Amino acid sequence: MSDEIKNPNAEDEYQPDLMTLQDEDGNEVTFEVIDALDHKGVHYLAVVEYAENEEDVNEDAQLVILSVGEDDEGEYLDVVEDDETLLEVSKLFEQRLSDEFEIE
Repeated sequence: MSDEIKNPNAEDEYQPDLMTLQDEDGNEVTFEVIDALDHKGVHYLAVVEYAENEEDVNEDAQLVILSVGEDDEGEYLDVVEDDETLLEVSKLFEQRLSDEFEIE
């Protein structure tokens, strides 16, 4: 029998889903995935720049919407270039996230 005491709430602790991407200037930026959805056969991610500490959270953080594609080398992320698609997907994310976040 083990003497180790396990915290039953340990599994419920929030673990952010993080990804590090390079911006157009080659700088690495860490993003947190806050939601994902499928729309018209394409998988989309809603991400915001990650803040490790609560006091570092930017109240004006921009929501970035990325599409997930796949080619011979595997999955890749891309910005949504089509304005109509971006509007449709951002409205879907807004509906889904409006209870958790203040969205303008």
